Amino acid sequence: MISLNYRDARPIYEQIKDGLRHLVVTGAVEPGEKLPSVRALAATLAINPNTIQRAYNDLESEGYLVTQPGKGSFAAGHTQGDPKRRENLLQSFDEAVTELLWLGLTAEELAGRLRTAAARKTTGGAS
Repeated sequence: MISLNYRDARPIYEQIKDGLRHLVVTGAVEPGEKLPSVRALAATLAINPNTIQRAYNDLESEGYLVTQPGKGSFAAGHTQGDPKRRENLLQSFDEAVTELLWLGLTAEELAGRLRTAAARKTTGGAS
């Protein structure tokens, strides 16, 4: 499910967030699907449950997870998400597009990639 790299400069909870976010966004974890409990995931990864709880809380505030008291955490369906997260992603997107244009890709090639990604999303295919 999630692998940790202890040589990565990012904190463990960030790696967990990124891993879970990727699973939700790519459809590997379907909307409404129950995620492992905090304790179960902590045991699997051999880390402190507080680290998992922090990642789950952040992902819930970003709109990727929904927690139901007494039932657990579930992958959220498509939402508008956290505006701050969206803005950060758009900024990264703009930077990547600028560099790709500099590297010689055309606007048409980039638009084609965007159309392909959108088509995969609407047909339910993983990226």
